[in-house]
Amino acid sequence: MFIGNLIETIQLGKKFAQELNPKSIILLQGPLGAGKTSFVQGIADGLCIKEDITSPTFALSHHYNSGITPLIHLDLYRLENKFMAKELFISEEEEAIQNEAIMVIEWPELIEPVLDNFWKIEISYAPNFGRNYKIWDPKNSLTFE
Repeated sequence: MFIGNLIETIQLGKKFAQELNPKSIILLQGPLGAGKTSFVQGIADGLCIKEDITSPTFALSHHYNSGITPLIHLDLYRLENKFMAKELFISEEEEAIQNEAIMVIEWPELIEPVLDNFWKIEISYAPNFGRNYKIWDPKNSLTFE
């Protein structure tokens, strides 16, 4: 699926939020500046979250509770090993389960091998302009490009 600009990325995230259930896990992969956090802003908009959505690169996680469904946003970019990433994920996953939150994880490569049921979204730069999105459903049976 081709998305041309920031507004379209946010709109795609908003539309994608309709597919999610409480306790859904979404893995976002893509290079720096590809639009991962913008996509999360769209998800938050679709969940009627009123707080400003920012990248949790330095905080590692942000929690948003003002919407229809709570949202936990993780960014594992700064974590250097699988143990640290898994420890953070387990802690946040417990809270997500308890609060029936949706969890979105940027830079999930360190923990993806230990996960079973998740949405996976790959964002890449299009050759001339915009972004390409590939979306896999939790059972990995559908791919939208």
